[in-house]
Amino acid sequence: MPQTITAKEAAALVKSGMWLDYGFGMTQPDVFDKALAARAHELTGVKVRSCLTTRPRAYQAADPDGAHILSASWHFSGYDRRQFDAGRCTYIPLNLGEWPDLYRRFIERVDIAVIQVCPKDADGCYNFSASASYMRALVEKADVVILEINPALPWCYGPDNAVHESEADFVIDGDGAPAAELPGAVSTDVDLAIARLVAAEIRDGDCIQLGIGGLPNAVGRAIAGAGVKDLGVHTEMMVEGVVELVKAGIANGARKQIDVGKAVYAFAIGSADIYATLDRNPAFEARQVDYTNLPSSVARNHNVFSVNSTGQMDLQGQAASESSGHRHFSGTGGQLGFVRAAYESQGGRGFLCMPSTYEKHGARKSRVVSDLPGGTIVTVPRTDVMYVATEYGMVCLKGKSVAERAKAMISIAHPDFREELERDAYANGLIPRGYF
Repeated sequence: MPQTITAKEAAALVKSGMWLDYGFGMTQPDVFDKALAARAHELTGVKVRSCLTTRPRAYQAADPDGAHILSASWHFSGYDRRQFDAGRCTYIPLNLGEWPDLYRRFIERVDIAVIQVCPKDADGCYNFSASASYMRALVEKADVVILEINPALPWCYGPDNAVHESEADFVIDGDGAPAAELPGAVSTDVDLAIARLVAAEIRDGDCIQLGIGGLPNAVGRAIAGAGVKDLGVHTEMMVEGVVELVKAGIANGARKQIDVGKAVYAFAIGSADIYATLDRNPAFEARQVDYTNLPSSVARNHNVFSVNSTGQMDLQGQAASESSGHRHFSGTGGQLGFVRAAYESQGGRGFLCMPSTYEKHGARKSRVVSDLPGGTIVTVPRTDVMYVATEYGMVCLKGKSVAERAKAMISIAHPDFREELERDAYANGLIPRGYF
């Protein structure tokens, strides 16, 4: 049985040089974090691993120079990005489906894990809410497990979505704050145009995965109006567009090969309405990311229909979704895993989507480029990319030569940039003279 202590007593367990792990997303602690902040200047060399920070961290406000406590993040939220820009946070590269295995095989130390959870149930289990992800592996790895109890979290179904009281060392009372919300991204007219192209490819019985952002949500709404039925859901993040498809009965999971009738996901960060829908709703099932994300697991379902956003792509089809130059702004996440899962799935299709342009310092720039900026991370290699969509069309790169890829990418670039891109393609030898 875990011992009940105060947040101050829990923070007193932290020693200089320790590695702490905060829970993921909405399971990141709040009262422990404030208690740790009160001790920040007593400590040195403490590092906190976390992912997708949903609320500002008190220890970072108390230690603005990062002289005492530094952060390492598995995937940046907007807040984490600002900490990175200020030199207080670093990124840990990973494919999300490998997360549990990384803790079991490669993470050398977790001195203390602090996870916000739902109150204990009749079986002595504390539910991880809508943040199954890698929490089981974290509990197994940690030397000390501290649970921060929050009755305001949604309770979510899932066979591996809880920690038993016998696995915890300490329990502290939380402040009862509602789960942090992520404002829904607004879909632009360009997003809607791309969404119509992608949604035109959906078929009855497809098993969908939608990424985060205004564009995938626009795809979800376009799918809702496409007249299809019996869609399945096997996704990483439970987003608004998917929730609405389930609520409308369009995504009922009737034709799935595994988890028939269930909308399977690893985590949710969104609106209070999403949380209310997930709370004690058996139509949704939270699973660890090695189940939701590894291609070998995802592809057990046929007709996987994977839709994700990317930031820019070069003429050979390399997709850069997490950095521009050396500035890191998100993470690999599950994108590469789902692109590969769509390929492995019988009848599967994977789509990478992006507006053709963006604005920078008042100037319009092309997202289709001859060369990615120096230092830019390639999230999806050219060999893995299947379909690419902008508001100017959709192309499939599988089976195409470099010259054919360059022509295809130029065809969906903004018209104002096509001549320059084609000139670069010939100059750089991507398209041999006389090939077309």
